[in-house]
Amino acid sequence: MTDMTDAPRNPILKKLPLIIIGIVALLGAFFLRDYLTFEALAENREALIGFRDDNYLVTVLVFIAAYVVIVAFSLPGATIATLTGGFLFATFPGALFNVLGATIGATAIFLAARWGFGESLGKKLEGSDGTVKKIKDGIDENQWSMLFLIRLVPAVPFFLANLIPSFLEVPLYRFVVSTFIGIIPGTVVYTSVGAGLGEVFARGETPNLGIIFEPQIIFPIIGLCVLAALPILLKAIRGKKGL
Repeated sequence: MTDMTDAPRNPILKKLPLIIIGIVALLGAFFLRDYLTFEALAENREALIGFRDDNYLVTVLVFIAAYVVIVAFSLPGATIATLTGGFLFATFPGALFNVLGATIGATAIFLAARWGFGESLGKKLEGSDGTVKKIKDGIDENQWSMLFLIRLVPAVPFFLANLIPSFLEVPLYRFVVSTFIGIIPGTVVYTSVGAGLGEVFARGETPNLGIIFEPQIIFPIIGLCVLAALPILLKAIRGKKGL
């Protein structure tokens, strides 16, 4: 009796977290697009600073919780949230609060995706043949390097970097560690931009969000990407030499 009643429900129940995330993401994109913006931050900056000065610990906890929700439900405004972290808390500890919120939110969507269909997809890939199996094996052999690469490369959307590992049977601790460490460089850059928003507001300007692509910023990040990819390159070279 138990098997007959539970079996049809399991597929839906397993996908329920992802369904909820998808619905909330769509609603958030429609209803919150005018609130999680730079203009909204500029208009409410004095109220935010006043609340922070009167309730610092509460502000920290609310901010981290809000960042978790934004990332976990793929809501618009992650960049604004990072800038806000710098604006309210300076580059440090603002960067730490940003990284914590982003990591917790990313872990939530990673677990939801894995529970929904990542585990079954991983098993299918493992049992496949030919090119697909070779790609899966190659990623498995270089998981740390691949995880750090998708976090460090600015061109990889954050939500994709959260979903891809869930399909490839990446252990939870590897995902959490690589996310926390891998997002630090970019987060520090944008948090520092947020820390300087007071002057930007005073001039009536908008922040330069393309700063991460400027030479003094992007070259060190490229260097970190090369370091992350080095083990993969060395394995490829050794494989060609038959070592």
